[in-house]
Amino acid sequence: MKTHAAKPDLKTHPPGGDQATKTSLPAVTRPTHPRNAGTELHMDWFETVQVNLSATERRTATLGGRRTVKKTYQAAWLVKALQCIDLTTLAGDDTPGRVHRLAAKARRPLRADIVEALGLSDTPPKVGAVCVYPTMVAPAVNALEGSGIPVASVATGFPTGLTPLPQRLAEIRYAVDMGAGEIDIVINRAQVLRQEWTALYDEICAMREACGNAHLKAILGTGDLRTLRNVYKASMVAMMAGADFIKTSTGKEEVNATLPVSLVMLRALRDYGDRTGMKVGFKPAGGIRTAKDAMSWLILMKEELGREWLEPDLFRIGASAMLADIERQLEHFVTGRYASASHHALA
Repeated sequence: MKTHAAKPDLKTHPPGGDQATKTSLPAVTRPTHPRNAGTELHMDWFETVQVNLSATERRTATLGGRRTVKKTYQAAWLVKALQCIDLTTLAGDDTPGRVHRLAAKARRPLRADIVEALGLSDTPPKVGAVCVYPTMVAPAVNALEGSGIPVASVATGFPTGLTPLPQRLAEIRYAVDMGAGEIDIVINRAQVLRQEWTALYDEICAMREACGNAHLKAILGTGDLRTLRNVYKASMVAMMAGADFIKTSTGKEEVNATLPVSLVMLRALRDYGDRTGMKVGFKPAGGIRTAKDAMSWLILMKEELGREWLEPDLFRIGASAMLADIERQLEHFVTGRYASASHHALA
């Protein structure tokens, strides 16, 4: 995979490290890689897996203390986080007007003066995608025309995934026909709780087929899966069925994205890659609201999977409110002053 020569390495530094003072941040290209082709269902890959809960929690609890990113490097990481956002509106009162405003923010997530001060005027950053309900796909596609930003649509009876399978598949096809390039499907969590792996695999395979050329993100609803072993197993089955991304949550559960759950999903993703050579993306979603939150997930991705998983084709963050805090932190970087939260519009 070719990368642009000017791409920053986004290095991490231990606490106390005082790094770099220049204010110009190199532009970043977006690499591509082959889609996950999936495999047959191999239950022996996950049936005997064990997950040490206390060790998982200890591993993720140390991220903030062991790794800090300072000054110019911190600004580069925050720009990277911005480029990986799936800017989302999934409200009951969504309208085409709201979607158009969200699309405008997706095209220009940072104010022009901040972009100029960062040295990014030639290639202004934009978000990874805009995520909406199926009925809002057409307005989103229209608003984003020519931007290169894909439209993602939730589907399959979001957020519960409990509508009949023919309806779920029809919803996918509708969203794809309207122009969605990515489909965030919801798995049937009851199949995980009952250990019905063949049924889960067959449903996701059917959803992948319905997606056609659109990429499939499989939402596991990890807050409903009860154990980290179930999280690992569901992750493996989704990838075997051809998921291009595995995603933590709908954002509607009582417990959404957490670092321990994410670590287990990343270990499953890494194990799957070791067995098949295929690269699958990861998307935490729900409850990620601050620039500090974004940094924790970026650090986890880099430590577990490496630099390649810090690009939008392999990493996304499902969020909206977080964008305002990232913009606020970047304004502080270039001006030395914090603006009030209300100074930065979300959409």
